[in-house]
Amino acid sequence: MRELLVIGIGAGDPDQVTVQAIKAMNRAEVFFVIGKGAEKQDLVDLRTGILDEHMRGEYRIVDIVDPPRDRTPADYGTVVDDWHDRRAAIFEEQFGAVEGVGAILVWGDPSLYDSTLRIVERVLARGIETFEYSVIPGVTSVQSLAAQHRIVLNRIGEPVHITTGRRLRDGLPEGVRDAVVMLDADCSFTEVPGDDVQIWWGAYLGTEDEVLISGNLREVEAEIVRVRAELRERKGWIMDTYLLRL
Repeated sequence: MRELLVIGIGAGDPDQVTVQAIKAMNRAEVFFVIGKGAEKQDLVDLRTGILDEHMRGEYRIVDIVDPPRDRTPADYGTVVDDWHDRRAAIFEEQFGAVEGVGAILVWGDPSLYDSTLRIVERVLARGIETFEYSVIPGVTSVQSLAAQHRIVLNRIGEPVHITTGRRLRDGLPEGVRDAVVMLDADCSFTEVPGDDVQIWWGAYLGTEDEVLISGNLREVEAEIVRVRAELRERKGWIMDTYLLRL
């Protein structure tokens, strides 16, 4: 492989794929698609739907099985580091079997809570495969959340903090009044103190299954917990993001 394109494809809506991304996709000859098991086949189908919508020429898809990892480890950093090493070994093997231009389609944008760029750098650091790579930005779930709720993420002249559910459980930094939370499998918003906190929550943003809930946190938190559990049970997976305003 002489070149790799890491392409942000947005939160799921084919119409949110940028013109730059479409041009990049149509340069690619091979797309590496990372599968996460039968329960997340929807994610693969969404990717292939985007390709069907925007590709104009011939291409092929290489399926990569994502290696398993412990989702609730005691030592999170060590487990993720090992997982990235195993991912890099798989990518290295697949990259070596391809000639020409390859591409990876990344949900949202490759720069925000996604490991693809770290894996690509690990492959190059191993020194067996050499190639050039480019990054094409995409619309994030954070942007999609703000658009669907018709809100501005930050207040005038103030910052917005982007974090994870795992870090939210440790509390927000002093002075933070607006926080976007991603990857919250444990509904950590229920532990945020205060009666005047507002929440704007969204699941499956940018897809036909999109669900939105907003309001005073204390008034809607039980509904979000219930709806989230029902959706995850029905589909086998869930991606959700929310804004907290203290």
